[in-house]
Amino acid sequence: MKSDSASELEFFVLVARHSSLSAAARALDLTPPAASKRLAQMEQRLGVQLVNRTTRSIGLTSEGETYLRHATRILAEIREMEDAVSLGRSAPRGLLRVNATLGFGRTTIAPLISQFARRYPEVEVQVEVTDRPVDLVESGFDLAIRFGTLPDRRLNARRIMSNRRFLCASPKYLERHGTPRTLADLAQHRCIIHRQNDDAYGIWRFIHKDHTEVVKVHGSLSSNDGDIVLGWALDGHGILIRSEWDAARYLESGRLRIVLPAFELPSADLFVYYAGGRANQPVRTRAFIDFLVEHFRKGQS
Repeated sequence: MKSDSASELEFFVLVARHSSLSAAARALDLTPPAASKRLAQMEQRLGVQLVNRTTRSIGLTSEGETYLRHATRILAEIREMEDAVSLGRSAPRGLLRVNATLGFGRTTIAPLISQFARRYPEVEVQVEVTDRPVDLVESGFDLAIRFGTLPDRRLNARRIMSNRRFLCASPKYLERHGTPRTLADLAQHRCIIHRQNDDAYGIWRFIHKDHTEVVKVHGSLSSNDGDIVLGWALDGHGILIRSEWDAARYLESGRLRIVLPAFELPSADLFVYYAGGRANQPVRTRAFIDFLVEHFRKGQS
């Protein structure tokens, strides 16, 4: 049983993460009035206002930001202490917080976590899917599962799947508009653009004969959702960049064809990212990473 102080810290971190008292109340199985009363008691005891309330959401005051920063650090240290004490236990146990991309997290990672939970029933897994990478250190996640490299030198990474990318188009599009022979030809084609994070819009980078070539493409269709742009390509609306993981079955069936195969694209390998070294990881974190590696290694063998 956690102490009242630790419970209070967890309560406030949940409130800040959800930006909603009612959402935090649901997560803790409290009524909204009980959550509101609990927050008011904290503010009264501290003698400061921690949040600014509106009818729809809440925002942290500067004092609330300070409280959140220290609460996140203290909770992480408590978990580290508990992990160190129970390191000798053979069975993984405790809370594991995982972040993953929206579509991949829903369709692939969630079913894998279901299998992991059956193997390790003493591990409590919390999954959050987001379209953008999160700050693992600040947000308190144990690990993140993402395609491509993350520009955060504080993190360690382990590649769990290689994943090439291709230019693809449906046969009906190529029959109607022709097949590009050079990168310059792409300027005359309809290109479907997948908007990701802060990537420059419509800028495609290729690797050819040990140097990089950059092409500005145009198209009338774009989305930040990979499944949406893939569907448009299958419907014959244009050329797009897609990873081997997403496109393999359509390339095998002939519904998509690779365009300009001589020009490589930067890969989108799948990585699991985590803070700290592997030697200091909790048993549950190491078990989950090993579980992912085992699964994807089987899939690529």
